[in-house]
Amino acid sequence: MDPSEFTSLDEFISKLSTNDAKSLLQKWREENGRNSELVREIWLNPRLALPSSLGNDKWQILEQVCIAAMDLNDKALIKECLGQLQIKFPNSNRVKRLRMMANFELNERYEDALTEYNQMIISDETNSLLYKRKIAILIASKHFGEAIKALCEYLKKFLNDHEAWIQLANLYIREQEYSKAAFCLEELILTSPHNHLYHERYAEIQYTIGTNDALELSRAYFAQAVRLKSNSLRALYGLILASNALAILPKTSVQKKKEYQKTSTWASDQLTNIYKDNLNDSKQLAGLESALSSLQISTN
Repeated sequence: MDPSEFTSLDEFISKLSTNDAKSLLQKWREENGRNSELVREIWLNPRLALPSSLGNDKWQILEQVCIAAMDLNDKALIKECLGQLQIKFPNSNRVKRLRMMANFELNERYEDALTEYNQMIISDETNSLLYKRKIAILIASKHFGEAIKALCEYLKKFLNDHEAWIQLANLYIREQEYSKAAFCLEELILTSPHNHLYHERYAEIQYTIGTNDALELSRAYFAQAVRLKSNSLRALYGLILASNALAILPKTSVQKKKEYQKTSTWASDQLTNIYKDNLNDSKQLAGLESALSSLQISTN
């Protein structure tokens, strides 16, 4: 069941069975989806009665509810969840991490939290969640340089963490270190060559760098993103912009300019077709066609 298909949170929850609720919570855990308000409402709903109907997955769900409660600053629910987890797992680093999130991070006691996490990492170097909490604190406290350093260290140990590579790329972009951000996306493309989003992001970074070679790369990777997902508006617009930027460079030959114009026109036509298939308003469509026409370049 999709919550977006319902007019209200109450209506959605009223249609859930207990098994539906369990399956949905599991799906969100597997997808790293927070959906904090929904998680809390499902847990507290008396009709579903989740607290009294759980089996072996009780503790995972309780952890999920605890994190949702932190997102919503629901101190009573945080205390309830932590209390049960602490009784069941008194020596667990995982529960200790939750406790630190509630006691330190939620109250912006970042230095105390960093001290604790650093000590825990020393005793448990293979625990990726500890590194991630440390990195999250550094970002929250606006220590971006230290966050970059911590992410680089983390990725030496957990090379295949795609989310960490994306996070590192975003931090490099924030610091205007675009070549380093591009390297992060190159790593992602190597491991996931069919993910159009990585190609788009890499193309955008190269477009921002803006040198002749970077613009050629931008155009090529926007084109590849379109091959992977033909209806990607972002990739098609990017292809137009990169082609136009190359066409107006002083050293661009007439033949090359025609090639870039052809690519730009083709991408514009693809966008128009997509909008025609999805828009019923003729005025809106005419406005979009006019806007796309204004993006076209001349070979003269």
